[in-house]
Amino acid sequence: MSQIALVTGSNRGIGLELCTQLQHRGMDVIATCRHSSTALNALGVEVIENVEVSDPKSLAALANKLAGRRIDWLINNAGIADGISMDDLDERAITSSKRMFEVNSLGPLLTTQALLGNLGEGSKVGIITSRMGSIADNDSGGSYGYRMSKAAVNAAGKSLSIDLKPLGIAVAILHPGWVRTDMTGHGGLIDTDESASGLLMRMEELNLENTGSFWHTNGDLLPW
Repeated sequence: MSQIALVTGSNRGIGLELCTQLQHRGMDVIATCRHSSTALNALGVEVIENVEVSDPKSLAALANKLAGRRIDWLINNAGIADGISMDDLDERAITSSKRMFEVNSLGPLLTTQALLGNLGEGSKVGIITSRMGSIADNDSGGSYGYRMSKAAVNAAGKSLSIDLKPLGIAVAILHPGWVRTDMTGHGGLIDTDESASGLLMRMEELNLENTGSFWHTNGDLLPW
């Protein structure tokens, strides 16, 4: 029987590429998103729309739809970004930062909690974060709301790794690299295929001995 992987935020960018490569690996893929895309529909994987990772009611509906089905890999990929500098700290920035916290920080935590009944011994949870959430690695400042949201999800991922270890579930905290996507304005150093390939290698290597690690997609351990 094929293993099952669920990917959030799967309609474009890294999420779409993760679904593509997981399918090529022979895994059954459940792709969740708020709204699907032509590219995602073309993959022929199971697509579940209207999933909002920051909304407990939406996640409860997802859990109900997936009741009784095991998830071997849960990859929390959904995220949003908005650059906020010192000069941008106005009411809009406050609203934007709160939204990034809801999606980037609480989203993976709430999603994992909602689908805990689908996870079991040997399951793996991946959280796609950013090295911009590293305090030690910050040498350029700025991006206040985004950096804070990613630092928060890193903390959540570490706690999840401790809480889920007795259940036999390992957690990886994963930086995808600086990837050319819509989110980065197609700037960056690598394409989605290279990023996703590395992320899936890190998921392969994930176990209860290295659970809670903060990895670059290339395999480097990152500082907190």
